[in-house]
Amino acid sequence: MSLLTQLQTGDSLKEIQLSPVSRIDLIKYAGASGDFNPIHTIDEEATKASLPGIIAHGMWTMGNLAKLFTEYYEEGFVKDYSIRFKGMVFLNDVITLNASLKEKEDNQLRFDVQAVNQQGKDVIKGEVVYQLY
Repeated sequence: MSLLTQLQTGDSLKEIQLSPVSRIDLIKYAGASGDFNPIHTIDEEATKASLPGIIAHGMWTMGNLAKLFTEYYEEGFVKDYSIRFKGMVFLNDVITLNASLKEKEDNQLRFDVQAVNQQGKDVIKGEVVYQLY
């Protein structure tokens, strides 16, 4: 029996803390995603856009949320994913990823997910539907 099938409503998956956001993370993501908006990689461009510094791509943060489910990919897959961006992620921010089971119906698990910065402020909140095989 898998760990996911043993979860009860309100239980949480193992929290994941990412390494501090680095410029190279964002440069690599720009190349992988094709999003070369300079506010993500060039200080002067972020300043010109009235930002206090370069910001991470929202989709970089969202994509990292999938790491919460990596160890369970032999048991199923992420069937649906919906999020809201709540705050910006800056260089050197330390992002912590969380998921808690909201609802369990047959082979579908509905999780509340979030990413918070080192001040405990939400940068992303949303929901993941995980389909067990």
